[in-house]
Amino acid sequence: MRQPYINIELIAALIKELVPERTDIVVVQKLKSKKWIRQAYIPLKKLYDSDERDSNWQFEENILLEHETEGTIVLDVYKNGRIGGIELVNQIQD
Repeated sequence: MRQPYINIELIAALIKELVPERTDIVVVQKLKSKKWIRQAYIPLKKLYDSDERDSNWQFEENILLEHETEGTIVLDVYKNGRIGGIELVNQIQD
């Protein structure tokens, strides 16, 4: 049975494996929370440490990751390399 939570370590491992050239992407280091309840969209923008001085949250691109059990994962990446949200496509309900 699949866990009700998804862990940021999984996302970090997928980035390292599937897009290793994207060393600019900040995933684990600055997030206060490390796991979330599975849902279609997980907004991360407000979960970064409150002492972040740079409030430059300009969208840059989406990165698609494929995982054998999680399916397609879409990352909203901002110009500063931070992930502003994670979409779990297999959690979207019709």
